[in-house]
Amino acid sequence: MPIHNTDVNTDINTDMTTPSADYAPSEHPISPHPDPTRALPSPQRLPGGVLIALIVIALLLVAGIVYRFIGGAADERHLAKQTKLDAIPTVDVVSPVVSGATSEIALPGNTQAFDDTPIYARTSVYLKQWFVDIGQHVTKGELMATIETPELDEQLQVAQADLKSAQADLNLAKTTSDRYTNLLKLNSVSQQETDVAVSGAAAKRAAVEAAEANVRRLSQLQSFEKIYAPYSGIVTQRNTDIGDLINAGSATTTNTAKELFHIASVNQLRVFVAVPEVYAPDIHNGDTATLTLDEYPDQIFTGIVTRNSGSIDPSSRTLNVEVDVNNHDAKLLPGAYVFVHFKIPVQSRELSIPSDALIFRAQGLQVGVVRNGHVHLQSITIGKDNGKTVEVATGLSVNDKVILSPSDSLAEGQPVNIASQPAVMQ
Repeated sequence: MPIHNTDVNTDINTDMTTPSADYAPSEHPISPHPDPTRALPSPQRLPGGVLIALIVIALLLVAGIVYRFIGGAADERHLAKQTKLDAIPTVDVVSPVVSGATSEIALPGNTQAFDDTPIYARTSVYLKQWFVDIGQHVTKGELMATIETPELDEQLQVAQADLKSAQADLNLAKTTSDRYTNLLKLNSVSQQETDVAVSGAAAKRAAVEAAEANVRRLSQLQSFEKIYAPYSGIVTQRNTDIGDLINAGSATTTNTAKELFHIASVNQLRVFVAVPEVYAPDIHNGDTATLTLDEYPDQIFTGIVTRNSGSIDPSSRTLNVEVDVNNHDAKLLPGAYVFVHFKIPVQSRELSIPSDALIFRAQGLQVGVVRNGHVHLQSITIGKDNGKTVEVATGLSVNDKVILSPSDSLAEGQPVNIASQPAVMQ
């Protein structure tokens, strides 16, 4: 038979869910311990002000931690931003300057004497005496030196004797020819004998002419015993002395020839200038040019373009131009280094920039231009090169900001900062 536990379950639930009257705290309070020294201490409560202070301190600590965390992140972002800003280079820029109506180019040149002549001996002899030295002015035809030619003198005497002998033979042959010619009219001699006599006279006449030419040649050589100045000028070199053995000829004909004197005409000087091809069309004969020298910083010398080569030298791409300068006061010396200034007319107003702004790369001639805070590499063409500055024919406008002294690493689109004080072209 099934067993019914209804009474048991009811009693258990009642005891567990309903508290017993014996354990009601309100009805049975705990009595104090009979020994006060052994009694448990009563719980102490914190004062209200202290508790509030602790709460405030805790909140401040939490707020400090949060602020430190947020501030550290902000500092990191600011540092990263500042690092990027510092990485952007600062550049100096300059604006192109519009060139004037005319411009001037200064090109180096060397002064040369208008006439510059080395003097050699025409015969191999000894120097007997010299009368002029370096730095001395001479006039045309002035005696400069004498030389001794004993062998030449003997040769001349022999030639004169040969001439006399030839003249005597000619007189005899002429007499014979005339006699045979007269006898032929009387049929006393044959035509053959007459022709032989006439031909002999002609041969003797030719021998006399040859002897006379030899005498003239030797006489001319003997006249070179006296050396005269070919023109008025100044002696720039003397390379001989009394008793020196002199070999005939010149340095171009023999290596043993020795230059006796060197004379130069300095009343007028020539200056040869290599003009770049780009300026060649602007140089004309008759134009005025000015010369400046370091030894005369406050003085300007005037010259005239007298001639030019009329062709461009393919090795240097220059036009050889001669400028003649009046030098009656002898201030300018041959061989001096000068700057020749030419006035070059400008057909169009071009922009001028410093030469150190140019960039030479495989893409051609370029300059760095700052636009909207970034670099733009602009290709240009040069009209004229003035040394420190160049005139740009195409590629720039007057409002462009051109970077001065660009670095080799300058790249297209690179961000840059412009210096607060833009550079000014001198």
